[in-house]
This record gives sequence, C-alpha cells and structure tokens, in this order.
Amino acid sequence: MRRTASPTNHRRRPARLAAAGTAWAVAAAGAVGLALGTAPTASAGEFLSNGGFESNALAPWSCTGGTGSVVTGQAHTGTYALAGAASASDSAQCSQTVTVAPNTAYTLTAYVKGSYVYLGVDGGTSTWTPGTGGAYQKLTVGFTTGAAQTSATVYTHGWYGQGTYYADDVSLDGPGAPASPSPSASASASPTASVSPTASASPTATKSPTATSSPTATATPTSTGTPTAPPPGTHSLVGYLHASFANGAGYTRMADVPDSWDIINLSFGEPTSITSGDIRFNRCSVSECPTVESDADFKAAIAAKRAQGKKVQLSIGGQNGEVQLTTTAARDTFVSSVSAIIDKWGLDGLDVDFEGHSLSLNTGDTDFKNPTSPVIVNLISALKTLKAKYGAGFTLTMAPETFFVQLGYQYYGSGPWGGQDPRAGAFLPVIYAMRGDLTLLHVQDYNSGSIMGLDNQYHSMGGADFHVAMTDMLLKGFPVAGNTANMFPALLPSQVAIGMPATTNAGNGYVSPAEVDKALDCLTKLANCGTYVPKAGAQPNLRGLMTWSINWDQFGGKEFSKNFDSYFG
Repeated sequence: MRRTASPTNHRRRPARLAAAGTAWAVAAAGAVGLALGTAPTASAGEFLSNGGFESNALAPWSCTGGTGSVVTGQAHTGTYALAGAASASDSAQCSQTVTVAPNTAYTLTAYVKGSYVYLGVDGGTSTWTPGTGGAYQKLTVGFTTGAAQTSATVYTHGWYGQGTYYADDVSLDGPGAPASPSPSASASASPTASVSPTASASPTATKSPTATSSPTATATPTSTGTPTAPPPGTHSLVGYLHASFANGAGYTRMADVPDSWDIINLSFGEPTSITSGDIRFNRCSVSECPTVESDADFKAAIAAKRAQGKKVQLSIGGQNGEVQLTTTAARDTFVSSVSAIIDKWGLDGLDVDFEGHSLSLNTGDTDFKNPTSPVIVNLISALKTLKAKYGAGFTLTMAPETFFVQLGYQYYGSGPWGGQDPRAGAFLPVIYAMRGDLTLLHVQDYNSGSIMGLDNQYHSMGGADFHVAMTDMLLKGFPVAGNTANMFPALLPSQVAIGMPATTNAGNGYVSPAEVDKALDCLTKLANCGTYVPKAGAQPNLRGLMTWSINWDQFGGKEFSKNFDSYFG
C-alpha cells in the first residue's frame, strides 16, 4: 500500500507498487495497452517536450534522486535516449507535467528497453514490459482527463534492483497542441507494485520508526473470544486507516471511522531495520496530524469498535515497511514485538501487507507446498506462533499484490532455469500454509500490470473484468507456473475479498461504483458478466471488498463504502 504526501497517490507501495517496492506482474511478452474512457478526439497534437531526448539534455524531464541521464548508443531513433539507473532503493522515475484540456482523451506511448519498465500517468493507469531486457518495446497507455483537469504528469520508471532501463520517443498525443507545455520538477511516483507491483515508491510524509526500547511479549494476550471470521453468507468491508502518517487524504480519528467498516487495519507497523524483525507502531505525531487524538482516546475508540463487533488489526509492511525474516532470531523478535503491539492497543489480529523485496524465493525453491527459503519459512512459523498464542479469535488477513499471487499462474520464483524475478508468486506458500487460519485474503487488484487469467488471456485494470478474472483464480485454484501437477487450491469464498482503490487519488486501477457492482454481480450471481465468465461458478458467499483506504474514502465523500452498503443492503 502506498502512503503518499500528495492526494494523487495510493496506499503505500502497493499499492511504489506501488507499495514499498511493490513488484507488479510480469506482463505478456510485447507491449500492453490500456485505454480508459471514450472522450472525443480532434486533430492530434504533441504535448510533451523533448520526448526523443535529442536536445542532449533531460529538461523538462525530472528524475528521482538524480537517477536519469541522456546517453548515446541506446537510442530507438535519432542519437540520444533516456537512461534511468534503477537501484535497490530507487526505481528511477522520470516525469514531465504538461497542460491538458478537461474531459479529453489522450494516448501516451514510449519505446522502452529493460526489465520491468513502466509507463503511466499520475493518478491514472500504467503498463510495463515483462522481465526480459533485450530490444525496445512499445508501451501504450490511454487516459481521459477529468472534468476540471488542466494538467497531467506522465512518467516512466524501472524496477528496484533491475538495473538501468532506457526510454526513447516518448509521446503524448491528443486533440491539438497546447499553447505552452509546462515542465515539471515533480518527482512523485505513481502507484505500481501496494505489489500499490502498491510498483514505484512514492514520497512519504512519515519517517522511519523511532528506535525506542524493544517491546516485550510479557503483556497479557488480548481476549478476542469471537470467531476469526463471520459465518458464510455475511459480507465484510475492509479498510486501511492512516494511523501512523499523514498525506493528502487527511487524518481520520478512530472514533470517527464510520460503522460501514467491518475490519479496520491500522497502517502501518514497520521494522526498525529490514532484517531485524522488530516491528514498531508509531502513531502519527501532532506536527503531522494536528487533529490526532490522544493515546488514551485512540485505545478507547478501538475498544468501542470491537464492542460493536468490528475487528481492528495491525497492518505490517506497506510501501516503506520492508520485512525480511532471514533468521530464526528475527522470527522470534517479530513474534514478540507484534504481540506487544497487539496487547498494548487491544487489537484483534494482524494484516500482512508485505511488499517490495520482503518475500522472494531462493533458487531451487520450486514447491510452494514445501518452501525452503528462510524469509518464507520464518514468516509462516511466526504467523503460526501468533495464531497459537492468541487462539481462535485471532484474525489474520493478507494484502499481497498481484505480482506475488496471480502471477504465479505463469511464473514462480526464479524458474527452473533461473533468470526470472524470484519474487514472482512468492506469497503463494504463505497463503497455502496459513489457509486453515486465514480470515481473509484481499489481493491488491490495483497498481498492477496486465495479468494472465484462467482463460489464458491478459487482463488489465480499468473495469470489472480485471477484478472478476483475478478473484476467480483464488476461488477456482490454478496450476502454479502452469504445472497441472502442482495446483494452488481454491480458497473458501468466505476467505476472499476484492482489493480496490477508494478513489482515483488512492491508486491506479480505480473503477466506478457501477463497475464494482458489475464485478460483484458476476462473481456472486454469474450475472452482468463481461468478457470473462468465472470458472468457479457463482459464489454468493464471497466475503466482500477491501480498499485503500478509509481516509481516501472519507476524502472522496464515502463513495466506496456507501456503494458497498447499498449493494449488500
């Protein structure tokens, strides 16, 4: 999930997908295009300046962290091309802001070369190349401006740890050239890989957790008492509450969270260092969140929500909270520190929102039912320990990105011959191992590239079909890496919710309430389906919806939660 400082971004990473190094799905070989909207077009005009980089300079492009440069010897046409030096900590996003007209359709294209190269528009959609470098590939993104929109920021970026990418002949085509393109110094990342890949990291308004004294697990365990999940036939709305940081969505006090929300995930618990396993939950400061309530009021409001039958959990990870339990010591520290937070605030359980490089599979780790990679094995062990400690009432939810789940239908880890991204499908062994204790799995169906569904067709964000195809994979099960002898089994419908952005500001992949209802109709009733018809059949016990975030829903006039309430009555 991505937590950004501006109202144009989603939940942390997922959603640098978007969320903390969120990796997004390896798309089909070749270019992937996605068009949104059908506004009328007129004579075409070029809206970008220096899209071919033939000025031998970056301006008016701006690249994060000084990662961009103009080079020779790599051009698609002409002499020069953009080189983006992606590193383990920076996806090398280069962006340009231009003047646009409201209610107008535009087409963004670029030729790119490298592994996982993205092209997109802030607050809109994006696409990317698969994880193979080689020759230039053309990417295309369509978008339609809003009723009052007069500017748009377009970007390209690579992926964490994938090395330098190249881009050339970037073009934004629309009706008539603008009077004066306005260069931008903006370096804000758009959601990608929450997995959003919640995949490009966006700037955050929070800092790393303060190194306070280590928590202990000696406090009395919270008495949860109630069943882990509601009985089949009921439906739940899950949302993330920005409890430890501020961004453009504004701060929402726990007591002011509307009753629509059945599961409230406190965002976020983060480690003191990537491999420490020492998780801290630091509430938003008064300087960042002037309306923040006191600790006593926050705790009392949590207790009041739980008394109403709501579940309040700690969400760990997100865009910035990369967690790698590489050792058993880190595993044990994870258990003790998470327990201390649960006990201190009186929480129901845990949401695992690991993104970025938190989970990956070692070479040779090819059986999701019997994983051997320490970061996977230790996480499973830690979750089982927490479940055993708190008992049947302990709630456990997971919010992986499509890259870590549905992409496993095509790719799993580094593959039988190596060379693939070792994070592909890396959440599958965790989900499988915890399936008997899992309250809900709500994959982030946003900040995602195109993913192959069970119909062996690629599906892209922007409409009901994407949510139907991605959710059907969880309800039907699928062969991992195409191996029919290695099937990922279906989850119970009551264990599955669909993850969506609450607003266009919250993340890429927003769909209107009408499209949300179409997806629910198709999945639960086999009615109102589009091009994809679920292979699992009608699933009326599908649990419900998850969104990033409660704050963004409040910011957007409660559109998402009101629609959920209206649909399920």
